[in-house]
Amino acid sequence: MPLNLGIVGLPNVGKTMIFSALTSTIAESANYNFSTINPNIGTVNVPDKRLKRLTEIYKPKKEVHNTIEFVDIAGLAKGASKGEGMGNKFLAHIRQVGAVVQVIRCFDDDDVMHCEDTIDPLRDIETIELELAFSDLETVTNRLDKLSKFLRSNDMQVRAKAKQAEPLLLELQETLNEGKAIRTLELSQDKIDLVKDLNLITLKKMIYCCNIDENSLEEDNDYVKAVRKYGAENNCEVVSICGKLEAEIAQLESEEERTEFLESLGLKESGLNQLIRAGYKCLDLESFFTGGEDETRAWTFKKGSTAPQCAGVIHSDFQRGFIKAAIFHCDELFALGSEQAIKDAGKLRIEGKEYIVKDGDVIHFRFNV
Repeated sequence: MPLNLGIVGLPNVGKTMIFSALTSTIAESANYNFSTINPNIGTVNVPDKRLKRLTEIYKPKKEVHNTIEFVDIAGLAKGASKGEGMGNKFLAHIRQVGAVVQVIRCFDDDDVMHCEDTIDPLRDIETIELELAFSDLETVTNRLDKLSKFLRSNDMQVRAKAKQAEPLLLELQETLNEGKAIRTLELSQDKIDLVKDLNLITLKKMIYCCNIDENSLEEDNDYVKAVRKYGAENNCEVVSICGKLEAEIAQLESEEERTEFLESLGLKESGLNQLIRAGYKCLDLESFFTGGEDETRAWTFKKGSTAPQCAGVIHSDFQRGFIKAAIFHCDELFALGSEQAIKDAGKLRIEGKEYIVKDGDVIHFRFNV
């Protein structure tokens, strides 16, 4: 279950610079509008100090991280949903991601143009939100237009599903007509499942990413404060990243060099780490681990998943033939130093199908197919 984030924003707000820095990928970027035409895609390892410590204990042949995929979408201009700028076709790329990261320019620089000539983060957020809402409105309206055919279907199940979906689609249409995101409705899972196949953009979780300059590293500037207030009011995660600084970090070869560089600036973590944590939080994702002589590995799972469901993250056969799981927490292993010490201390637990996996669990699955 890889974490998948789509990066959006107005033209020339620093999206592609941040994408290139986070993924160490050279992507097309320039000081003019619509320099990104095709979506750039980059996959990076999810940093996790716990996995490194597990590797030190197990001494396996290889270490395998969770991964995160970033998709850098072409800049969206006002009127994109109606074909302005590079048009609505690029919005289709956003529909396939797990969550959306909206990059917002939060710094002043006369040498870097802005498509609206002035810096106003809340105006920029509103512009993007409206375009995403209008794009979803077109999708919902098209589905409503086709619904009458389903309501007349000879298949009772098709008619029943259409009848159930109609009031929901009308509610979504009204919300989107007002330029509001569907996620503001806080729909139940049953309702979300009814429109899941539409891949509505404004139903996805949103992370606001403030692109700042180095002068705002220690303390939020007024632009960032405004975005944080807006994010809190709309239940959205907010992170601040200095695109130029992340580009410098990306050029450093080792993790030790990156850590020393961050410490010299008085920073605890990179922008990449902040963004990954925000992504995991908004999507309710956590990590469990497997370990042995061959490999230590981190696996991403949905918070609240059972042991068989997590077994299915590794392979469908593990879930289908699940018998039980031998489990202990990584913190217990770090404290005691070995699996044998875990067993001697009575910390190894045998759990069944009802067990809810915790973040940081180390699991050995037992199954029979």
